[in-house]
Amino acid sequence: MEDRIYISNLKVQAIIGIFGWERKVRQEISIDLEIALNSKKAAETDAIEDTFDYKAITKAIIAYVESSSFQLQETLAEGIAALVKKEHGVSSLRLRVSKPGALRHADDVGIIIHR
Repeated sequence: MEDRIYISNLKVQAIIGIFGWERKVRQEISIDLEIALNSKKAAETDAIEDTFDYKAITKAIIAYVESSSFQLQETLAEGIAALVKKEHGVSSLRLRVSKPGALRHADDVGIIIHR
């Protein structure tokens, strides 16, 4: 069985998009992240050292996204996934990146990746 820690609807402002106006203004990005782990040891020890520090991961994601300037959500998603895997020792994750309000008549549009 696989346990997961998740972060839901993390909202960050970023320069993202292909249109000229999108290159000049920050837009809201919504991020959902699920990290696979075995939480049994953390549950037994009740120690942060035995699990993933989701506050540290969140701070790293926010810093990365706020300093980014990509055209595609796909590129942003790959960068976030690489950051989480490399800097936080994550072996498996599911990541959803979306731009709320980017399409008329839709709540949001985005991409979901599994790495």
